[in-house]
Amino acid sequence: MAKGFGYLAGMCLLLAGCATTSTSAPGAGTPAEGNASWHQADPAGTEHYKVSHEQLASGSFPLKRIAPVYPAAELPTCPAPIDIQALLIVDKTGRISEVRVDGEAQAGEHRQRYIDAVKAAARQWQFQPLEIDQWVKGADGTKHLAGEAQPFSQTYVFHFECHDGRPSTRIGDAPAT
Repeated sequence: MAKGFGYLAGMCLLLAGCATTSTSAPGAGTPAEGNASWHQADPAGTEHYKVSHEQLASGSFPLKRIAPVYPAAELPTCPAPIDIQALLIVDKTGRISEVRVDGEAQAGEHRQRYIDAVKAAARQWQFQPLEIDQWVKGADGTKHLAGEAQPFSQTYVFHFECHDGRPSTRIGDAPAT
C-alpha cells in the first residue's frame, strides 16, 4: 500500500510540474503590456531529493503563478524571441525566497529588462510546500508518518515573443490560442 501511494505521489509531482497556467497581468493584450509563457525545465546536473522506500514526498507543485509582463520598452523594436531560464528557490512555507538567473551580472540592458520582468513575476509565485514524511514506529509499536516541510528549487524557462509590436505567448512549442 505504501509503495503504491509513493508511486502515485511521485506521478502527481511529475504531472504538476508539466502543468502550465497562463495568468495575464492586468491590461495584458494592449500594445504596451503583455504576458509570457513558461515551462518547467530540468537542466543537466540538477540534484533531486533522494526519497527512500520508507519515505513519502508530497507537495512542491505551484499554487499561484503570475505571468511576467512583456517589457514595454522592447515592444517598439519587436526583438527576436527570448528565453530566460530562472531557478526559483522555494522556502519551507512554499514562498519564493530567491530567483536566480545565470549570467545576470553580465546581461546587457536589453536582456536585463526581461530578467527583471521574470523576477518581478516569479517572486509572487507560491507553491504547495514540499513535505518529506517517513514511516516511524510509535511507542506502542504501530507505524505512522512523521515529517516536515523542506525547502526546494525548481527551474523554469520563461518565453517572450513579439509580432508586429504586440507580445505573443507560447505554451511549450505551440502558440497560445
